[in-house]
Amino acid sequence: MKLLDGAGVRADDYERADAARAQALPAAIVPYAELAAAPPADGRRRVGVEVPNTVAPDQIAPFFGRLSLIAVGFPTTGDGRGFSLARRLRRAGFRGVLRAVGPLIADQFPYALACGFDEIELPDSSAQRQPPTQWKRAGAAMTLWYQQGYARPASILEQRRLARQGGQNV
Repeated sequence: MKLLDGAGVRADDYERADAARAQALPAAIVPYAELAAAPPADGRRRVGVEVPNTVAPDQIAPFFGRLSLIAVGFPTTGDGRGFSLARRLRRAGFRGVLRAVGPLIADQFPYALACGFDEIELPDSSAQRQPPTQWKRAGAAMTLWYQQGYARPASILEQRRLARQGGQNV
């Protein structure tokens, strides 16, 4: 598995574990079914959960304070429910790391970042088909957006509105 963020490939500090084993690890990702039994994240431990893209944010929200990471599963490249879930988790107040997990393609990278994902965990087969340099280029390909996004500058339409208010032409 490769872990990609806006800067490129990076090491993954997290280890997948059941809730009992997560107690002894500095950074663990537990399955959604074991979330209630997982230890809370604290100063010496980071805890994440891997959820299916069908889970409702209000089912996870009570655990936000205990989690440093939420990994959202993408079963196929054509299943975009994970993008919607990322936006809904951010709107619900999750401020930790959001990770997309699954066979995404490089063209989806800018959209994943715009929806609130911080990183993408790719299966080796996807990483071999599209190397990290291709992902980095795709992530930097769009600099202006019509849609509002998470953690990015104002949309093109918002920039135009602000310019009109200030008497400038855009």
